[in-house]
Amino acid sequence: MSNISLFTALGLSLSLTLILEVGFFFLVFYFAYSFFFKAQWNKKEILLVILVNTLTNPIVVLTYSLLYFYTNWNTVLIIVPLEMFAVVTEGFIYKRNSECIKRPFIFSLLINAFSYLTGLLIFS
Repeated sequence: MSNISLFTALGLSLSLTLILEVGFFFLVFYFAYSFFFKAQWNKKEILLVILVNTLTNPIVVLTYSLLYFYTNWNTVLIIVPLEMFAVVTEGFIYKRNSECIKRPFIFSLLINAFSYLTGLLIFS
């Protein structure tokens, strides 16, 4: 894998993740959560989703790329721990910093599952 394609993969992955996960946040909080539970959210929550993913996504994608291209490990053995790392890390950050996410680890699991599965559908 060349440096250019690695940087392209990192940029594409982060861009797509941000679009999907900010979109998921809007679907959950703006439409569903606000409608049913009258919960309030603010612009800081969107910034938090962006910053959390800017922190975790490049780590996950870079680690996956390096392990995939330089080891003979099964992709499931690479992906599962990396996605678990992302879910747990993001859950802790949401728990500590979010004012409107009431179940941060469930939210993190759902938002990451949505993003990951959508990426699989797009690129398969």
